[in-house]
Amino acid sequence: MKRLTKSVFIALLSVCLCLPAMAQDVVVGTLFDHSGALKDWGPRHQKAADLVAKQMAGAGWTMQLVRRDSQTAAEPAKKAAKKLIETDRVVAIIGSASSGVIVPVAESVTCPADMLMISPGATAPYITTLSQDKGKDFLFRTAPSDRLQGVVLGKLAATLYSTASVMYVNNPYGLGLARQFQTSFERRGGLVTMVPHGEEVSESYIDELRNAFARKYGTKPLLGGHLDALAVFSYPEHAKIYVQEAISVFECKNFIFSDGSKSEELAAVVGPKHLEGMMGTSPGIASGESYVKFKTDYTDAYGELPTSPFIPNAYDAAAVIGLAAYAAKVKGLPPTSANIRDQLRNVAKPPGTFIGPGDFKKAFTLLDSGADINYEGASGTVDFDENGDVLTPIEVWQYDADGKIVTFRVETQIPEE
Repeated sequence: MKRLTKSVFIALLSVCLCLPAMAQDVVVGTLFDHSGALKDWGPRHQKAADLVAKQMAGAGWTMQLVRRDSQTAAEPAKKAAKKLIETDRVVAIIGSASSGVIVPVAESVTCPADMLMISPGATAPYITTLSQDKGKDFLFRTAPSDRLQGVVLGKLAATLYSTASVMYVNNPYGLGLARQFQTSFERRGGLVTMVPHGEEVSESYIDELRNAFARKYGTKPLLGGHLDALAVFSYPEHAKIYVQEAISVFECKNFIFSDGSKSEELAAVVGPKHLEGMMGTSPGIASGESYVKFKTDYTDAYGELPTSPFIPNAYDAAAVIGLAAYAAKVKGLPPTSANIRDQLRNVAKPPGTFIGPGDFKKAFTLLDSGADINYEGASGTVDFDENGDVLTPIEVWQYDADGKIVTFRVETQIPEE
């Protein structure tokens, strides 16, 4: 009897030990920005990825998401990425939305480990040709390069102002966007003063603002004259402080914003009346069936879809990873990072059958039958080029009288500059 009881116990223990492996088909890490300068965005991006996992589970494919916080900072993010790889044994990583996080994580952690990483919002032009990923092809993004946004920003600013000071976060995102803006704005006759600030959120930015407004107060004779606008190329937690100081201390009346500072919470902090009519840009969403379906599903799951950037892009990053992992399985391949990477472009390109957000049961059935699929994302087409980049429209947006963000127009034809 004792021997039987011991045998049963060992059998049950074996089953229990196997349960984690049986509980999911693929394990994916998320490195979203739950704290730090992008803490407003991280939870929203997490919800989008969680929605994909829930929908795929309902279609018969379990993608477990293991959460880690990037803290919107390079060093904590590198440590978190190492834990995802070495402890959590993930096969791919989604996030962060910060180029200042993605670049150092890719350079020192994911690329050396041959780990697939897709960012929903890292837009620095530098990422396209990141040397550590050369010949590896493990770094992708579902948001466009700021090579596009910077051109649209420069064109927009030139129609409104003749001079601008640029306050930018001193990381690959801020520097890349600021340089492209400067090129495009000055090409159209504008004058620019560039003022960087640190990645960590400070209590005050008076010293940086003094440099930004030096032209206005005549302390830089060679750049003498008035300042038309302050360009805000930072993250929401930075902007909440220095936009308020620009208004209260330097009496700034005009601002121009980017995707990083696209925030209704910013308007609430400084007062909607101060930002009414102010404009900015952000990677846009291709309107159509896919976006409408995503918005409906997100709203049903969580309530109103926020206006902060890259929520659809986070959904698409999770979706293409899950679809690529399933495609690898159908081909009899284990769900390794390299095998998933090799299927990414195959599940999201013509001439396969159209697959929209939430259409995962249909996608899995088609893949099982040997058919090709073409995932068209919530953010637009997810056709990765040879550098892992995508092309999307650029939205020009505006604050209304209540501090809400509304779309002014969407630009699709963007010149290279």
